Amino acid sequence: MKPLVTLVDDALPAREHTTLLRAVRALGEERIRSGYQTTFWFALSAAPTNLVERAVLSLRGHVPGSWQGVEWWLSRMRTSNVKVDFHRDRDNALVAKTGRVVHPGVSTLLYLNRCRGGLLAVTRDPPNPENQAMAPERFDFDLVEPRPNRFCFFDGRLTHGVLDANNHIPGARLPREPALRLAIAINFWKRRPLGVPTFSQSRHYRALATH
Repeated sequence: MKPLVTLVDDALPAREHTTLLRAVRALGEERIRSGYQTTFWFALSAAPTNLVERAVLSLRGHVPGSWQGVEWWLSRMRTSNVKVDFHRDRDNALVAKTGRVVHPGVSTLLYLNRCRGGLLAVTRDPPNPENQAMAPERFDFDLVEPRPNRFCFFDGRLTHGVLDANNHIPGARLPREPALRLAIAINFWKRRPLGVPTFSQSRHYRALATH
């Protein structure tokens, strides 16, 4: 069976990856608790205003299809305390306003470092609200190990989640991991998700700015 996830190692030029990693680390824990709610829109026809958008332009050639732009956000967590349940990416504001569910065309992740555990688990099966971390009923996953400068992408309709430091379904908090698992989520869209600002319209993450 064809894998659900495509992997690209050494996805960015080495210097670009190093610069991006240093900038993300320089943010410390700025908005780390609300990182998944701090998303930005970048039209692929626009000039980049930050290091993430510069990386997007380097990565876009790996992602098949024609896209208007991307929604991106920082994924920073300790694998001893994974707070993201299994889910399917979608236009959250559109769901809240109309009830209509629209998924991105392609969901992607760019990993910046190594960590203990923290495998990405991707499956066709839906999240199950009755299970711990909303894990699907069957544990039938394609798994991706976080590695520096590894880029992965998959169909935006698929269910995915992060395993804990022991690569188990997240549950009770584990002994604290000292280091953060650092990644950038980049979703490719045919149209701009509702209400997502550009980086220039925000005051967040100034350490990432290119000017």
